[in-house]
Amino acid sequence: MSAARKHTALPKAQILIEALPWLTRHNGKTVVIKFGGNAMIDEELKAAFAQDVVFLRHAGLKPVVVHGGGPQISAQLDKQGLVSEFKAGLRVTTPEAMDVVRMVLAGQVQRELVGLLNQHGPLAVGMTGEDAHTITAVQHRPVIDGEAVDIGRVGEITDIDTGAIQALLDDGRIPVVSSIARSAEDNHVYNVNADTAAAALAAALGAETLMVLTDVEGLYEDWPHSDDVISRLTATELEKLLPDLSSGMVPKMQGCLHAVRNGVETARVIDGRVHHSILLEIFTDEGVGTMVVPDGPRQERSAHHAHHTQQGES
Repeated sequence: MSAARKHTALPKAQILIEALPWLTRHNGKTVVIKFGGNAMIDEELKAAFAQDVVFLRHAGLKPVVVHGGGPQISAQLDKQGLVSEFKAGLRVTTPEAMDVVRMVLAGQVQRELVGLLNQHGPLAVGMTGEDAHTITAVQHRPVIDGEAVDIGRVGEITDIDTGAIQALLDDGRIPVVSSIARSAEDNHVYNVNADTAAAALAAALGAETLMVLTDVEGLYEDWPHSDDVISRLTATELEKLLPDLSSGMVPKMQGCLHAVRNGVETARVIDGRVHHSILLEIFTDEGVGTMVVPDGPRQERSAHHAHHTQQGES
C-alpha cells in the first residue's frame, strides 16, 4: 500500500474504532425510531435514513421504526377536496378523512419505507397499530375552554401489545409501524400521534433508546434569543420546560419524558435534516441532538453526551 493510501486509510480506521464502545454497549438492544419531518420528504435523506436503520440492524441492534405522515395526509386530503380543520393543534378527523389517513399511512408512506429498507435485504415488515392489537386507543377529546371537544377519529393510546413486534425482532426483521390504532370499545380505527405512539412502544418494548427525528437541531436553551442546543437533560429538568415549548415540540418531548419515566434508558430528539444523524448519535462521541435521561445517579449514561453539540447542516 502506498504512503498516500495509508494516510487516507488511517482516519477511516480511527472512525471505525471510535464506534467500538458504542457497538459493545448497544449490542442486542432495541431502539425505537420515530421517522418524520424533512427526512420523510427529501429523497436523499430518506435513502440515508434507510441505510442507517439497516446499519443498526447489522451492527447488532434491534431497530423498530414508527412513522406518521402529516404532509402526505394533507396533500391527499386536498386532492380529494376534504378540508383539514385543526383544533388544539390536532387535525379534526372525520370518518372520510380517516379513510384517507389510513390509506396514506399504511398504503403509501409505510410501503415506501419498507421498500427502501428492503433494498438491503429481506428485512422490513410493515404493519399498523391495528395488527395483532399492537396499539389500542379510545377517542381523544381535547379540552378547549373547559369543554371536552369531539375532533373525530383522533385516538388516545390505552394499551400496547408488543407480541407481533417482538416476534419480528426475534426473527431478525425490522418492524415498520404506522401510527393507527383500533378501539376495543367502538371498533373504530383512530389516528394516533406518531411521537406518542413511538414513545409508548419504546416503553412497552423495554427499548434502550427512543430516537425522534425532527427538523431542528434539538431542544434550544433559550429560543428565539439563542440557538444553543441543550445536549442533555433529566426527566425533571425537561418537565419544567414543557409549558414553554412550541406546540410542535410538545408531543415529541412529552414522548421522551414518558419513555424515560417508563424504563427507556435514553430518549433523544435529533436533527433529521443531517445525513446519517442516527449513526452519529448512536456510534460517535458527538451526538447531534438533545438527550433526555431518567432522574437519578446513572453516571455511565452521561459519557455519551459529555460533549459540545455538533452544529448540524440544514
